[in-house]
Amino acid sequence: ENRLTARASGGLLDEAASAEGGRDRTFIGEETADMTSTTKTLAFAVTAGLAAGLVGGPLAGPAFAFPEKDVNYIIPFSPGGESDIAARLQQPVFAEEFGQQLVVQYQAGAGGAQAWSQLNSMAADGHTIMGINLPHVILQPMMSSPGYATEDLTPVYWFHYTPDAIIVNASSQFETLEDLVEFAEANPGLVTFSGSGSNSANSLAHATFDALAGITTTYVPFSGTGPSTTALLGDQVMASWGYSTVAAAQGDQVRMLAVAAEDRLPLFPDVPTFADAGYDMVGGAYRGVAVPQGASEETRQAVSDAFRAMNNEPAMRQAMDDGAFVVIDVGYGEMEAFMAEGREEIAAAAEGAN
Repeated sequence: ENRLTARASGGLLDEAASAEGGRDRTFIGEETADMTSTTKTLAFAVTAGLAAGLVGGPLAGPAFAFPEKDVNYIIPFSPGGESDIAARLQQPVFAEEFGQQLVVQYQAGAGGAQAWSQLNSMAADGHTIMGINLPHVILQPMMSSPGYATEDLTPVYWFHYTPDAIIVNASSQFETLEDLVEFAEANPGLVTFSGSGSNSANSLAHATFDALAGITTTYVPFSGTGPSTTALLGDQVMASWGYSTVAAAQGDQVRMLAVAAEDRLPLFPDVPTFADAGYDMVGGAYRGVAVPQGASEETRQAVSDAFRAMNNEPAMRQAMDDGAFVVIDVGYGEMEAFMAEGREEIAAAAEGAN
């Protein structure tokens, strides 16, 4: 067959999932933190070697205390999207674990680029952090001049993944993915999709699927999943490139036609994957947290360890599972290899979609 192969995120998901041997759902393994107090400060005795990801050798030097005060958590998208939902789930866990607050702020614009381009001008003591997304921070500098380079950013932890999905209003004429494809074949350009941002997971999924299906549809970018979903519910567009999480959040108001996961999701056993429908397409968005480039190795490791501890909480994992997020565990020590593989895979996917 003369089909394109789209795997914008499959290999990354495999790497993140390898400890559990699964592809679509990865829970952190046996590194459960021993946390018995509900309000405590995480004190890390961090040597230069440990900060670089080494675990052998004796610890030396003074302990690095984090957090010492409330942490400003900047979300580079509008309220209501997956980044915002994740932050809201993290807030009470952070407060319980560390006795400080995650203060969520929004700095939406240019599909996240407005905030990411300003990250390195912010305080680098670990108490100002920012949400970060793949493929956005690789794809944007690859395709345009967003005001930052991928290498300018310092991700320290990736905590979850959401598969791309085509979602329609519950009242839509499209009952199945094939209904939508047949209509688009007969009416080039008429099918409109909302999506979160340009040069993003959603825009890449849109271009990829149009190429795979041999159709032409229209993509309308919004400043985040929240306004994109509002446009769908208000019938401003005919469909939406969103994520599995949108279907989980909106319930009976929407219908998910297909999901770009390796296997069907436990929450949606009746929703086919794109592969089920004959399209070799796996992809989605990764979310994590970044610090300013000026942050010390100790600070980077401390923020990574704090988010890993939160992500490892059973209540957090359950909340993510219930929301159709796929929990992953990529810490600062694994970051260089993870990002290198991401660049290679996302570049290949973008080339195949064009």
